[in-house]
Amino acid sequence: MDGKGRATDNICLERFWRSIKYEEIYLNEYKNIKSLNRAIEIYMNSYNRKRLHSAIGYKTPNEIYYQTVNNLDPEGAKLLPLVS
Repeated sequence: MDGKGRATDNICLERFWRSIKYEEIYLNEYKNIKSLNRAIEIYMNSYNRKRLHSAIGYKTPNEIYYQTVNNLDPEGAKLLPLVS
């Protein structure tokens, strides 16, 4: 992803990895890789299912994802209008 104008292409993932490092990994000591993997799994579940994100209207990523998936046009990639 190098090149002119590509700096923001993966900003969401960069922000996620910064969050997990500073909020979980750097704060804890892990006995082995298995315990680290479990801690990351727990963090990711919380991040996606419980944590509200201001950038997406104080909703969880799962809410946005499933709202979009359930609202897809059966014919293909077109989104149907959201009904509130």
